[in-house]
Amino acid sequence: MTHNSEGHPGWVVAPTPVRRSEAAALLREYYVEVADRYRLLHLGRRSTPTELERELAADSADDLIPPRGLFLLGRYDGEPAACAGLRALGDDVVELTRVFVRPQWRGTGGGQHLLIAAETAATALGATRVVLDTRLDLVEARALYRRHGYAEIPAYNTGDYAEIWYGKSLSPQPRA
Repeated sequence: MTHNSEGHPGWVVAPTPVRRSEAAALLREYYVEVADRYRLLHLGRRSTPTELERELAADSADDLIPPRGLFLLGRYDGEPAACAGLRALGDDVVELTRVFVRPQWRGTGGGQHLLIAAETAATALGATRVVLDTRLDLVEARALYRRHGYAEIPAYNTGDYAEIWYGKSLSPQPRA
């Protein structure tokens, strides 16, 4: 499964093993950015290398491996440029996580492509609903989710950094 559209021919999003080096590099950049934004806002400083390594080690990404999860890698003109993960929370609900577009490709439609590919993949996994949590300071992500039909929902988890939750119903995939 890949996703590409006429409007942004440079973007291709496809499932990729989360253990692949380019996936690991994107996840590291994601963690550095969101951790630094959080610490700058709340503590007035960036993350230390020790904090980052500890947090990366604690979050193995094993939940993004099929059959209970999936990692999507977005490429822009062939370059690894974005990522998103899906993890099954139940028989018909998946959680969208680790949505990230490298700064140099922001504004080129990457977030939209990730969401469309993630929703397509979620439907293929049998999901009828996608949920996610995020932080209030991640205003760009929140705007993207709202633009694509995600609505605020009650909390479904108690994550340390979860401050706002969104959900979206999906159309079931026709059975062959």
